[in-house]
Amino acid sequence: MRISNIMVSVDLGAAAADRVQLAAGLAERFGSKLTGVAGRPVLGPMPVGDMLEVERAWAAEERLADEQLAEAKALFEREAGQAPRTDWCSAPTDPLTYLLAQARSAELVVVGRQGPADGDPGPTALSTGALLMEVGRPVLVVPPGIERLAAKRIVVAWKDTREARRALHDALPFLGRPEQAFVVAVGPDAHHVGAEGAAEYLSGHGIKVTTHLVPSPAIGPADELLRFAQREEADLIVMGAYGHSRLREWIFGGTTHDVLQTTPVCCLMSH
Repeated sequence: MRISNIMVSVDLGAAAADRVQLAAGLAERFGSKLTGVAGRPVLGPMPVGDMLEVERAWAAEERLADEQLAEAKALFEREAGQAPRTDWCSAPTDPLTYLLAQARSAELVVVGRQGPADGDPGPTALSTGALLMEVGRPVLVVPPGIERLAAKRIVVAWKDTREARRALHDALPFLGRPEQAFVVAVGPDAHHVGAEGAAEYLSGHGIKVTTHLVPSPAIGPADELLRFAQREEADLIVMGAYGHSRLREWIFGGTTHDVLQTTPVCCLMSH
């Protein structure tokens, strides 16, 4: 499967430059176009009171939105030097809605981790969880401080579900030349979810792979998975994303939620 267009979400947070560099490195590796995307809503006042003051406040907010989108574009152009081809899309609108619309032309979307200690990326940021549930594309979640992804040692978090199968398929472009892949099943049903079949699928693509079953984790499933990845010096985790919408808020399974907020390595997720 060829990746012809990688789309990266560009905000004004401290981790944005590293994320664009990482996405540019992937674009160089795959011969892909790299598209930077930013949305910034115009957060004007309610139209009450002195209408002249309201108009002035709206105009000031529109100028600020334009300035911040220009700042995001400059960051993208500065950090995307490795990519063979680039494109830029931005609009003064909701970042999530805008990226979802643009992502119809992408094979991969790159976004930042949004943990409680990761800082505020500002009004150009979007909800990674909501994007995962709606975009219909594989999403690469990048923690702060990571500017390169070699994908040499890969952990596949396995459950016998549609989401996990799709994630494994979506990861194939990254699996062309890994040193080692690990299929890991965590939880009381670890012996019954077909981890060996997932490993056989990877072996059929010429990938060196081992299977690891953890039926009785000493810690939570997400922590066990992340600890395994760190112990094996993995630089990529592949997993399905699980959640559902309730009153327009996304409710995630425990492992998905915890990995989204705490993963120390890049995580390729599909829903």
